[in-house]
Amino acid sequence: MDPVAALTRLGGIATAAELTLLTSRKRLRRAVSVGRVVHVSRSRYALPSRDEARAVAVAVDGHLRLLSAAEHWGWKVKWPAQWPQKLVATLPAEPVDASLTVAVVPRADLDGWATSRVRTVLDCAVELPFDEALAVADSALRSGEVTREQLDSALPLDAPARVRRVVAHASPLAANPFESALRAILIEADIDVVPQWATTIDGITYHPDLADPINGLAMEANSFAHHAAKADHDADCVRYNALVIGGWTVLRFTWEQVMFSPREITATVLAARALPRAA
Repeated sequence: MDPVAALTRLGGIATAAELTLLTSRKRLRRAVSVGRVVHVSRSRYALPSRDEARAVAVAVDGHLRLLSAAEHWGWKVKWPAQWPQKLVATLPAEPVDASLTVAVVPRADLDGWATSRVRTVLDCAVELPFDEALAVADSALRSGEVTREQLDSALPLDAPARVRRVVAHASPLAANPFESALRAILIEADIDVVPQWATTIDGITYHPDLADPINGLAMEANSFAHHAAKADHDADCVRYNALVIGGWTVLRFTWEQVMFSPREITATVLAARALPRAA
C-alpha cells in the first residue's frame, strides 16, 4: 500500500511497526525522502499536513484548531484535515491556503501554537460530524493527556446536545479511529454497544471490540494493519471460535465498510439482533 494511504488508514500518525504491516520499509523511506511522509520521532511517522499546518499558523500569527490541533497533539483522527484549520484574531492582509476562523478565545484555551487539548476536543464536538468528533475524543482520552473529568468540568451549562453526546460516549478503550467510527455508527442508530466488554469462556477472558451483551452480539473491527501477521490471524480464529462457543454471534467489519458503508453496518447488526438466540 502507498505509505500516505497507509497513514491515512491508521489515523494520520503511526509507528513504524504499524506502517510496515501495510507498506514496505523501502516505500516508507522513499515517501519520507520526498516529503510525502514526515518522520516525527524515532519510531513515529505522520502526514506532512501537521508541519504544514503549524507553518501556516506561524505565518498568520494564529493557532491550530479542530483536526489540525488534534494532529498537532499527536492524536489519531478518522480523516486528516484536508487543509490547515486556523484560529486568528484578525484576517491576514494576504490570502493563505487554510481555513481561517476569526475569534478571540481566552488565553487558558490556547497552548503554544494550538488550542488547548480540552478546547480541541470540545471544538471538534461542536463542529465535526459525530463519528469524527468521537474519534478525536477517544484518541484524547486514550493518550492520557485529557481526562473525562476535565471534559465534564469544561462543558458550559448551555453546551449543545451534540457536544454532550460526544463527551458522554467518549472512551479511552477504543484502540483506534476505526473502532471509534464503528461505535459511532451504532450509537447514531440507537444500538447500545460497549467497547472492550469482558466475557469469560472456559476460564479465559475475551474482549470483543464492541459488544451488545443483551443480544449476545460481539462486533469486531477487522483491520489488516493489526491482523496481518500469522500469529495475530491464528489468535483471532481462536478468539472468534471461543466467542461463538460461548453463545455470542460474532460480526466482523472491514475498514472500507466502516468508512464508506455505514448503512450496511447498521442493517447487518439489526438483522443479527433479529436472529433467534441459542439456548
